[in-house]
Amino acid sequence: MKILLSAYVLDLLLGDPQGFPHPVRFIGNLITYLEKKLLRLEKSHRYQFFMGILLTVTVVSITYLITFLIIGLAYSVHNYLGIFISIILGYTVLATKSLDTETRKVYKKLENATIEEARVALSYIVGRETKDLEEKEIVRATVETVGENISDGIIAPIFYFFLGGVPLAMAYKAINTLDSMVGYKNDKYLYFGRFSAKLDDVVNYIPARLTAIFIVAAAFVRKRDYKHSIQMIIRDKGNHNSPNAGYPEAAVAGALKIQLGGINKYFGKEVYKPTIGNALVELNRKHIIETIDLMYWTSAVAIILFTIFKILLGDI
Repeated sequence: MKILLSAYVLDLLLGDPQGFPHPVRFIGNLITYLEKKLLRLEKSHRYQFFMGILLTVTVVSITYLITFLIIGLAYSVHNYLGIFISIILGYTVLATKSLDTETRKVYKKLENATIEEARVALSYIVGRETKDLEEKEIVRATVETVGENISDGIIAPIFYFFLGGVPLAMAYKAINTLDSMVGYKNDKYLYFGRFSAKLDDVVNYIPARLTAIFIVAAAFVRKRDYKHSIQMIIRDKGNHNSPNAGYPEAAVAGALKIQLGGINKYFGKEVYKPTIGNALVELNRKHIIETIDLMYWTSAVAIILFTIFKILLGDI
């Protein structure tokens, strides 16, 4: 648990420094390399599906084993070196500071620059088309991204870190990266990426629900409307095409008394997503900052509760 706490603090201090050899970049390069070897669109759907399974199993296994071996080798040299390497690798699976940095760029562009620049900043963190979005839609997209990534980028890695240390947390990041690269329901990846997408749903099942609980706790601490947050989780958790993302998004929407969802455009096609939350307050740029604040407090709640649990187990 001390390694997790140290990694968490390091993430808050450093984020994702430019030029840092981030493990996720290596995972992404491995996925790209194997995709070129395995994906054959002229083959049958069954073939594509099984090649997708092979891709997922290979990437996740290699990621876990390499992380395990690096840490084991470091510990074999010296205990302190093992601890140091574990903290460094562990810190890379967390995305609290980097999520703040990237989403705050959108807010700053809305505050100090043009809407075109805000659209460009947003395009780096969302999959939807941004070139025609007005300010309210830019804010909504940013808040939705932070809400979903509180689970994917922070609570889920902490959860697997807690369960199985750095190797399991890194394996989770591999699954998450696979989903973000090949888990699309388009002509290219519908069958090849299906297993990756389903596995991502499975591994995020518990973390997403824990995230919603932690957001409610954070809303209580920050004197947001935690009761309304609970109501929106109960009512709107299923209003998302993901079986998991609706939980944290509903929790955020309820706490801030805003409404998320609506029409998004992907690859030139409009896609309607059911609304989440009640529009008791009209969306404005300040909600980006308020969501970031909830994100930090949610991560703190998670760390505190997991630490208490470890203490109760006598494992700290």
